[in-house]
Amino acid sequence: MNTFKLPKTVLAPVALAVLAASPLAQADTEFKFGGYVKADLMVSDYSNGAPGDSDLSRQFYVPGTIYGDDDRASTVTDFQARETRFNFTSTSDLDGHKLKFFLELDFFTHSDGNQRVSNSYSPRLRHATVTFDNWTAGQTWSTFQNPGALPEALDFVGAAEGTPFVRQGLIRYTAGGFQVAIENPKATFTNSSGGRVESDSSYIPDFVARYNFKAGDSSFSIAGLLRQLEIDEDGFDESETGYGVSFAGVVPVFNRDMLKFMLNYGDGAGRYIALNFVNGATLGDSGGASTISSVSGFVSYQHWWSDRWRSNITASAFEADNPSLLDGTAANETSYSGNINLLYSPVKPLTIGAEYLYAKNERANGTDGELNRFMLSFKYAL
Repeated sequence: MNTFKLPKTVLAPVALAVLAASPLAQADTEFKFGGYVKADLMVSDYSNGAPGDSDLSRQFYVPGTIYGDDDRASTVTDFQARETRFNFTSTSDLDGHKLKFFLELDFFTHSDGNQRVSNSYSPRLRHATVTFDNWTAGQTWSTFQNPGALPEALDFVGAAEGTPFVRQGLIRYTAGGFQVAIENPKATFTNSSGGRVESDSSYIPDFVARYNFKAGDSSFSIAGLLRQLEIDEDGFDESETGYGVSFAGVVPVFNRDMLKFMLNYGDGAGRYIALNFVNGATLGDSGGASTISSVSGFVSYQHWWSDRWRSNITASAFEADNPSLLDGTAANETSYSGNINLLYSPVKPLTIGAEYLYAKNERANGTDGELNRFMLSFKYAL
């Protein structure tokens, strides 16, 4: 990440006009530009036929998206640079108060480009936050998630089933290792045919707390989630309470080797875990709602072969206990995956790597989908 610091004697003539006119002109302000460029080659084999070019599964592994299309070929090759990202940070000291602004963009999830000519994909907002002393507001990782415990992988997430993975709007207070937040309350339900129903009527913010702590050189976190699943639209008027707990750890083993793990349990946690593989609750045709419980987790081991070579092996799993309403439907139920990679960094900013990923998803009606994927990646970090 490139850094430069502008003292107040030179800030006004150098910064943008609007910045020069702001209170930041009266403070020592540090700017940082960062991010990376990442190029991926992916050869994917889908047991049920590959999804279309614009499908999310063709960009990175998301549980529930690999069932495919029987009318299409099973093996496809994709070249992309969509994980490439850039960010900007501004940190100021104002009368003894720390003020920080962070913005980050990348190019994932959009289907507005094409692979025929230009591969022109729009930037998307990842993070946008303002922090004033202990308070943070904006869009960023949910407090329920511990990004520092994620394994090193070429796939975008790396342990998709076994981790909370949510970016959203929130207001968070941090005191030492303790964090507490109110966050976006979006609720999702599964109807009697196994389809997803998104509620637009949630109004009570989700409440999340996390405690980060250390034991020697190891670091751990424990997080709790409490939420109200509300729907008051299209003839439905239902409300259920959901919750979740998550425990994560990063443990040095010997030399530079590292063990990472996470274990989660939820009853109505829904979209917070495994990229919304299952929803928070079921929704009967004539009303009535029941929360969906789940258990998930991952374990990952990183081994350094030398100062420039390293490997990561990861296993991840998710299992839902669906209510009887979903028996025989296409509702998601079980998912697991594993990946192994070999990474080489000839110089610190550059990483070249190869990775193999296997995943299997199963539905309540007994159907399943499998994915075998080989990746080759080149990454240059600023």
